[in-house]
Amino acid sequence: MIAKLKGLIDSLGEDWAVVDCHGVGYLVACSSRTLARLEAGAAATLFVETQVREDAISLFGFLDAGERDWFRLLTTVQGVGAKVGLAILSVASPEQLLQIIAAQDKAGLTRANGVGPKLAVRILTELKDKAGKIALGGFAPVAGAVASAAPPPAGSGRMEDAVSALVNLGYKRLEAFQAVGETARELGDDADSSTLIRAALKRLGKGLLA
Repeated sequence: MIAKLKGLIDSLGEDWAVVDCHGVGYLVACSSRTLARLEAGAAATLFVETQVREDAISLFGFLDAGERDWFRLLTTVQGVGAKVGLAILSVASPEQLLQIIAAQDKAGLTRANGVGPKLAVRILTELKDKAGKIALGGFAPVAGAVASAAPPPAGSGRMEDAVSALVNLGYKRLEAFQAVGETARELGDDADSSTLIRAALKRLGKGLLA
């Protein structure tokens, strides 16, 4: 099984690259994020996921191990094949995916080709306990971005209340989640949901409740 390729980029396509390793060209499917960082004629090292089927051996390449690990994790979800997995990684980095899943941000996933609302909910539901030790206001990915479930942090209820309030005011869930998380880190555990809402609104540039 091929786990890594190191060589020169021979050519690039819409969703693939050919890596020349000592005269042998390997066709590797890639996300658009990875392809954007590759250049024909330049040296590159790709982490590879190999899928073997009866009629084909397919290679999927990634510039960092974290992206490859997310590809593996995404494709464990029913309905997420290799093509959809790459599409998701084309619109969100591993760090952004951690935030999207922590925030249960369905819209962040439906930006990817092939991901509808139902599939997005399935991904969020199945991966929320697998995507790392995720805490409101403090994302802590572990090695490979895959870990066992962790209990919610103290005070997460007040933060979820604040996030919900901001979403009801018209903010996207992910930006509300990020603003409340940053605010909670600054104010500490003593801040109640109302205080978090006011401070988060100021951070977002609209101190409507100040």
